[in-house]
Amino acid sequence: MITQAEVAEKLLQIKAIKLSPQNPFTWASGIQSPIYCDNRLVLSFPEVRDYIKGKLAEASAEFGDFNRVAGVATAGIAHGMLLADALDKPFAYVRSKAKAHGRQNLIEGLLEAGDKVLVVEDLISTGGSSLQAVQAIRDAGCTVVGVIAIFSYGFERADLAFKEAACPYTTLSNYGALIKKAVEMGYVEHSELDMLTDWRQTVGKK
Repeated sequence: MITQAEVAEKLLQIKAIKLSPQNPFTWASGIQSPIYCDNRLVLSFPEVRDYIKGKLAEASAEFGDFNRVAGVATAGIAHGMLLADALDKPFAYVRSKAKAHGRQNLIEGLLEAGDKVLVVEDLISTGGSSLQAVQAIRDAGCTVVGVIAIFSYGFERADLAFKEAACPYTTLSNYGALIKKAVEMGYVEHSELDMLTDWRQTVGKK
């Protein structure tokens, strides 16, 4: 059974997710955020890596039958490969844009028309990069059964974007579970909980 709080706890323990309500981080988009997530750190902790791999495999069952796994470049590649290995399925990955040289591939690895593909992302914020990969796979003549990720900020605009794209998605943990666990573990003060909740609701609707 997948426990969102348990996944959040492990991510906090290895500092894959950092919370700093008083000194927010600046995302590449310019958004001021009290949270920074880097799930690449999971790869450096074998016990947590194996745990996440197992939970991804467990969660993948909800998407029914699929015959290939595809990661979203760049952070989703490693986690996608871990899942494909756990399930003994072929793996490919989708670039953010086609190579400027050689074969100018957008998709690396083998995908064939008619394949049923599960897309793996490390993190879902607005859903933009994930859905760009979904469209590339659909354009290749494949069916995308859904997207699976380790963590989601729980933004309303992401939910709407996936709904509009008719693409189901699931994550092992999310922002709501994380901030509750962070207060419980003493990473942030209980008095900061309202501010953290308000930030998600405000940014998530933009």
